[in-house]
Amino acid sequence: MKTSISRFVGDESGATAIEYGLIGALISVIIIVAVKSVGTNLSATFNKIAQNLT
Repeated sequence: MKTSISRFVGDESGATAIEYGLIGALISVIIIVAVKSVGTNLSATFNKIAQNLT
């Protein structure tokens, strides 16, 4: 029983998976913010061009 508990405490594979998940989530948030910012700027540019054409 003691050896199985010490093996469970020493196992770090779950921690590694959680760390990769957190890194993936952080990268996803950064991509979403960047795309939203570019989309807003692009929309403003197209609106300005449309106003100048009319």
